[in-house]
Amino acid sequence: ELGSYSLEATLIPVLSFEFTSLDSLFEKLSHPECYGGLVFTSPRALEAIKICLKEKSKKEAWSNSLKQMWNIKPTYVVGKATASLVEEIGLVPQGEKAGNAEKLAEYICSREKPNSSALLFPCGALKREVLPTVLREKGIPLESLTVYQTAQHPDLQESLSSYFSQQGIPASVVFFSPSGVKFCLQHIQKLSGNLIDRVKFAAIGPSTAEALRGAGVAVSCTAGSPTAQDLAAAIHTALHPHSC
Repeated sequence: ELGSYSLEATLIPVLSFEFTSLDSLFEKLSHPECYGGLVFTSPRALEAIKICLKEKSKKEAWSNSLKQMWNIKPTYVVGKATASLVEEIGLVPQGEKAGNAEKLAEYICSREKPNSSALLFPCGALKREVLPTVLREKGIPLESLTVYQTAQHPDLQESLSSYFSQQGIPASVVFFSPSGVKFCLQHIQKLSGNLIDRVKFAAIGPSTAEALRGAGVAVSCTAGSPTAQDLAAAIHTALHPHSC
């Protein structure tokens, strides 16, 4: 997408993930009758389920009965990437056009009744509290289960130093999550020094933009929706404000 605007991108892995509580996750997935549905706000939560399903006995249980039982209930998701992973495990996603946790929470509240069966929410240790808070205020039960931990990618500093020494100061830096801001921004600020003001900072969505502003950084653009097309268009506009 960036290439269509004659822009060149370098992808630097910022985060690494460690999966946890997988036995507990599958135990809960084995009892769909206890829940009103599923909520996913991250592709990593689906990756955790896929790891569970690598075991033959669990895969058979999922294919033979559990998948069908969960499909009677809603599976709420944020964004297309998460929705496509939901489809890969045989479930039907709802709400992917919401694009962020706030809008997904509104969507869920419009469809769920208060004090019904809890929605199961496999998530990361650094999850934002927006969705749980909104649902709690509306009386919609949510059972969170931490299935992955987020850490800085072991090669991050080396990758960034290598980029800056070879390419110099980037025209734009794009962040895809608040966690990315947390682990990466300080290194970019250090490497850029006094030239940091030249860099246009972009965010994939409002929560990432909020994290950047919280760190004292001016956000040049935020994607209209969390897609490659919208992000590329936003970056192009930020870099060439007078070409529209």
